[in-house]
Amino acid sequence: MVDMTNASAIVTGGAGGFGGATARRLAKLGAKVVIADVADDRGQELAAELGNGSVYVRTDITDFDSIALAVKTATDLGPLRAAVITHGGPPPPDRGGRLIGKDGSRLSYAHFSHMVNIFLNSAFEVTAQVAEAMAKNDPVASNQRGVIINTASIAGFEGLPGQVPYAAAKGGIIGMTLTLARDLAPLGIRSVAIAPGTFLTLAYSRSMTDEEAQAKFGSTVPNPKRMGDPDEYATLAQQIVENDFLNGTTIRLDGAQRFQ
Repeated sequence: MVDMTNASAIVTGGAGGFGGATARRLAKLGAKVVIADVADDRGQELAAELGNGSVYVRTDITDFDSIALAVKTATDLGPLRAAVITHGGPPPPDRGGRLIGKDGSRLSYAHFSHMVNIFLNSAFEVTAQVAEAMAKNDPVASNQRGVIINTASIAGFEGLPGQVPYAAAKGGIIGMTLTLARDLAPLGIRSVAIAPGTFLTLAYSRSMTDEEAQAKFGSTVPNPKRMGDPDEYATLAQQIVENDFLNGTTIRLDGAQRFQ
């Protein structure tokens, strides 16, 4: 188990649904959490709520210097022992959809590359910077220095029509998780990914009520017949932090949901 007492953690997208719930759980384990996001009001409110030395750091995940500032802030708080990468990002420059649309036009390269940059390339950069910092930690039990949790998606296993860019990015997260674990094994740093199914996050609240979202999307989940709660993601993230033998794998968290 990675002892988070007097240690630091970083959560990208830390002011969002997955990130906020995870930050709360890591703080309860004793970590001082860097909430890395661009949602200033929510991030600052969450840091104040945690009240244990956790801080909000405005972090643009497309800016490597911005990521570096968040990582340095974490290491200044204490040895960086956990990183959970949950961020989204700005919308693509044009409309997406199927590879060939109804009008016969193809999906733009700009759209595809934007999605891969947000959901895969930036996750790699956070992972690399965090791993570099963790490698400098003094080891704890079983030679452990830290754990990195990336967020994949069940779309990375079986994407729906119109999800080519997103599925490619999340498939990349799945593909790199085991290799990261093998690369980082000599340093005592673990790599695990969580692949959520349909969860009730802030993304839905922009266009519908929670009740409307549950009615529309909850029925697609076999059991339980509802959308996931972000705290269920956070619970799994906490269990990964606490269980040293979880390494090199992507865990589906989807109520047996399979995209057809």
